[in-house]
Formats: sequence, structure tokens, C-alpha cells
Amino acid sequence: MTKWNTSWVNFPRLMLMSITLMLSGCVMPFSGGYGAKGQSQEEFTRYVEGVFRLQNSMTSEVMLLQENDDAKNHDALLEAEQHMQEACAPLNEYVSRDIDGLNIGLFLRRRVEKSAIDCEQTAQKVKSLLGH
Repeated sequence: MTKWNTSWVNFPRLMLMSITLMLSGCVMPFSGGYGAKGQSQEEFTRYVEGVFRLQNSMTSEVMLLQENDDAKNHDALLEAEQHMQEACAPLNEYVSRDIDGLNIGLFLRRRVEKSAIDCEQTAQKVKSLLGH
């Protein structure tokens, strides 16, 4: 009869426990922090909230300008706003799911982490085209 290596038997349990902790948000990502800047969870949450407010405000302003047809750089502004919507899609999906009380999975959280800086930069471009 062969003797089982007990460290191998415990390995699947250890992996399952690690995955469970990561999915529950109890363990910091392997990169040492959240987002491209490696921020704490609290810092990253504040940063992302600010980015969401900025891009939401820019979307509202572009919509108002379109209604009034007051846009000076109409084509450039609409193109920049479209790029912003694409860059901010993961963040908007996250917020929408949160508001609706739906599950927010690990993959969506990671997409928000990866796209937050690009979302902010595209929103800043829209802001500059609006003359702010």
C-alpha cells in the first residue's frame, strides 16, 4: 500500500480557500494594491467614485450641449465623448449592477481596476474640449 503525501492532499483545500477569500474581497490582489497605482482599497474606492462623478458630469454636459446645439468643436467633442463611454463602460456597468442590487463578479471588478485611469483621462479630454 502506498503512503499519500499529506502536503499534496491539502493543496486543493488551500487553493479553494484562497480563491474563496479573493472572491469575497478579503485578500488584496497579488499586485500589492488596487488599480494601476497600487492604492489601498479605500483610496481606490474614493478615486473611482471621483472618476465616475467626473465622467457622469461630462456626459450630462455633452447631452445638454447637443440639445442646445451649442457645441463649438461638435465633431471632436462627440468623438471624445464616445471614447470616454467606451473607456468607462466597465465602471458604468459596475455602478449599474450595484444600484440594481446585482452580483458584481471578480472579473468586472478587475476590469474596473484596469480601466479606471483610461476612463479618467478620456473624461479629462472631454472636459478640456468643453472649455473647463
